[in-house]
Amino acid sequence: MREAYHDQLGQLADQLADMCGMAGDAMERATTALLQADLGVAEQVIGDDAKIDDVRAGIEEQAYALLALQAPVATDLRIVLAVIHAAESVERMGDLALHVAKAARRRHPNHVLSDTVQPYFAEMGRIAVELAREATDIIRTQDVERARSLEDADDAMDDLHRHLFTVIMDKDWPHGVPSAVDTTLLGRFYERFADHAVSVAKRTVFVVTGRMPGYSGELDD
Repeated sequence: MREAYHDQLGQLADQLADMCGMAGDAMERATTALLQADLGVAEQVIGDDAKIDDVRAGIEEQAYALLALQAPVATDLRIVLAVIHAAESVERMGDLALHVAKAARRRHPNHVLSDTVQPYFAEMGRIAVELAREATDIIRTQDVERARSLEDADDAMDDLHRHLFTVIMDKDWPHGVPSAVDTTLLGRFYERFADHAVSVAKRTVFVVTGRMPGYSGELDD
C-alpha cells in the first residue's frame, strides 16, 4: 500500500513536469506564430490549450484524492500542496502562450509587432521557453540550487520588459497607438509567463526545504 502511495506521489510530480513542458512548447510555438505571422502555428497553440487544462484537472483530482484518502504529512503533504499550487501557475503559463497566439491570429496576415520591437520579443520568447524547460527539469530533479538560480534568467526578462517600455514611450515612436498597445500587452504576457515559471521552481524549494522563498511580486494573472 505504501509503495503504491509513493508511486502516486511520483506520478503527480511527473504529470506536473509534463504539463510544464507542454506550456514551454506552447510558448515556443506562439512566439514563432508572433514573429512570423504564421496562422497555422497560432491555430495549433490555440487548439492544444485544452490539453494543458485537462492535465491540470487530472492533477488536481489525483492530488485531492490523496489528501482525502491518505492524509499525507510532512514532506508528502508538501509535495501534494506544492503540485496543486504549481499546476495553477503552469496552467496560467499555457493561457499566456494562448494569448500570444491569439494576438498573432487576430492580426493575420499582418505582423502584430513592428520591426523595431521584434528583436526584443525574439529574446523574450527565448528566455520564456528556457525558463519553462528549466522549471520542468527542476520538478523532476528537485534541484534546490538550480531552482534558486532561475531568478537570474527572470531578471533578464524583467530588464527586457522595462526597456521595451522606453522604446514604446519614446516621443519618436513611429508606429501609432494600436501598435504600442499590442506591444505593451504582449510584453506583459511574456513577463508574467516568466514569473509563473519561477513560481513553479520555488514550489520545488518548498517541497525540499519546507520553506517557501519570498516572491518578488504578486501573481495575479
